[in-house]
Amino acid sequence: MDDKFTRFEHEGWERVADKYDSVWSTVTRQFIPYLINTAEVKAGMSVLDVACGPGYVSDAVRKAGATPKGIDFSEKMIAIAKTTFPDLFFIQGDAQNLPFEDAGFDRVLINFGLLHLSDPEKGCAEACRVLKSGGRFGFTVWAGPDENPGARIVNDAIEAHADLDVGLPEGPPHYLYGDRQECQKVLGQAGFDGNSMNYNTRTVEWRLPSASYFFEAERDAGVRTAGLLTRQSPERLDAIRLAIENGIRRYARGSEIVLPMAARVVVVSKA
Repeated sequence: MDDKFTRFEHEGWERVADKYDSVWSTVTRQFIPYLINTAEVKAGMSVLDVACGPGYVSDAVRKAGATPKGIDFSEKMIAIAKTTFPDLFFIQGDAQNLPFEDAGFDRVLINFGLLHLSDPEKGCAEACRVLKSGGRFGFTVWAGPDENPGARIVNDAIEAHADLDVGLPEGPPHYLYGDRQECQKVLGQAGFDGNSMNYNTRTVEWRLPSASYFFEAERDAGVRTAGLLTRQSPERLDAIRLAIENGIRRYARGSEIVLPMAARVVVVSKA
């Protein structure tokens, strides 16, 4: 974990772990059933939950009758997971250099963690390495602005008003794996059977208490977009906030906001 992007992500998640859990988990957890079902997690299986965060995937794995192990590079996230699910196994470690032997798991799952790695392809190759022959790797990534209303609102606001040249460390594209063919090719190179890939887009409803909630979530409870926002001038930041709030208001239903959020759910078998 010596590269700039990894350090940036690690410091960010250590800082916002508590806020992430209370703010973003209400939407990211909604994709876990799709991930569990598409990966066909069954009773008796051994499952590795990579970038486990607060541990919700591990909990769902256990409820399916399988045995989870969770790993995350953030000590604070692991602490939250251990407090929330004290009877489950969690360890601090690097998704790009997993501390597990070859061919030890029936399934490897990553819920929205892949693009927080400086080298997602290496993360995929590591997932392949620790899987048994015929085992399955499943992950979620956000769909791009064209299909994901929440992403479009933030993307449009940033494109219109942000200074993008603020010295952030370069990381993977925000919507990597958003294209089916590209995703299949990358997974094939990582050692998976590209022809086995199951690639679906799922949309859930994220219920927000106010129009300002989404902007505050991005600014205070994330890492990459938060890094960009904190480096804006007060005038630019205010313009971004107003644009996001105006974009959000069209999804008002009575006293709350119901915002559609779309993600890819991808599952592939080890060759």
